[in-house]
Amino acid sequence: MITYLVGGAVRDQLLNFPVRERDWVVVGETPESMEALGFKTVGKDFPVFLHPQTHEEYALARTERKTAPGYKGFVMHADAEVTLEQDLLRRDLTINAIAQDEKGQLIDPFGGQQDLEQRVFRHVSPAFNEDPVRILRVARFAARYAHLGFTLAPETRDLMESMVTAGETEHLVAERVWAELLKALKEQSPQAFFYTLRQCKALTSIFPEIDHLFGVPQPAQYHPEIDTGIHCMMVLEQACKLSAKPEVRLAAVLHDLGKALSPPENWPSHHGHEETGLPLLDALCKRLRIPKTFSTLCHHVMRYHTHCHRALELNPSTLVDVLNALGTFKHPEQLQDFVHACEADMRGRTGFENRDYPQGAFFLDVAKHIAKTDTRTVLKNKKLSGKQIGEAIRICRIDAARMFKSKYTTLT
Repeated sequence: MITYLVGGAVRDQLLNFPVRERDWVVVGETPESMEALGFKTVGKDFPVFLHPQTHEEYALARTERKTAPGYKGFVMHADAEVTLEQDLLRRDLTINAIAQDEKGQLIDPFGGQQDLEQRVFRHVSPAFNEDPVRILRVARFAARYAHLGFTLAPETRDLMESMVTAGETEHLVAERVWAELLKALKEQSPQAFFYTLRQCKALTSIFPEIDHLFGVPQPAQYHPEIDTGIHCMMVLEQACKLSAKPEVRLAAVLHDLGKALSPPENWPSHHGHEETGLPLLDALCKRLRIPKTFSTLCHHVMRYHTHCHRALELNPSTLVDVLNALGTFKHPEQLQDFVHACEADMRGRTGFENRDYPQGAFFLDVAKHIAKTDTRTVLKNKKLSGKQIGEAIRICRIDAARMFKSKYTTLT
């Protein structure tokens, strides 16, 4: 059996980047011979096997032929006659089409090493345009390697744009879009994911709600960067510095969707954008089938981020009502994620990147103080029932917030 290490493991070794997983290509074998050697079949659409000891993936060298639109419209062919070079030819980028044999020698028929050195994403062959998921994959690689200086080759950008024009991205299914977006959000520079999609005109096709933010102005005195789309990318960048959670990062990039709906005659004002954006957010989350843990935080940040910014100015009743709406008294551990996204929003502006955010600390502290409120007397009061109990607890919490704010104001 002739095996070659391929794909990301070879690429990341050459970049001195952490290797996350290792994939292998097998030449000269058949499904039957692999099973006879103890490998377990796991591939549904093409022959992929798990090694009996290491459990790493081994795929038979294969070719593919486009037969229908979308990423599923392929016929795979794998047998003992398919060569390594034929297998590498079907891959997306040259940097992913490098193989390493058992002696450590590199096989690089398409110049992947040179593109690694020059920090370029370049497609292997025109067959790249047969799979729209590759547009998302390239954008995700940009999110992973942007800090190393990688750029998109002009011819690859043009090919990706032609795919968008041809309507290939319309065949992307929600599960694949969300899967690639989630991976990108976990990378070092997820803003590069969106910028790369915008470069090839795919952002308007895949994430129109985000694309529509670009070109929408904001008040210069509060947003020196002016452009709302740029602001949201800056907020995402700041969110990455504050939290590794993809939930926080997604909430950061989506928090201002409502500004795209502000009437141009009112620009650069965006009064009420916190609420007008909610239907857009709900539609996006439904379309991409985004998990509830993500959509809930996105909803909270969009609706209440300006409340957090003004936390020190809010009256006690509003403070309690907002904290209650955020679910703080049932799930106090989630408030930190909300505050991180709000702090990222404040810092995601030109010249504000290193500003302090005392509102966030106050929001967290007052929530902790209110949570300690003793509500046992309310619960024991048999004269109260139903909504009366809830309102009595609310009043107790408002009193606690008032006392805390009074002491906090005195101390500061």
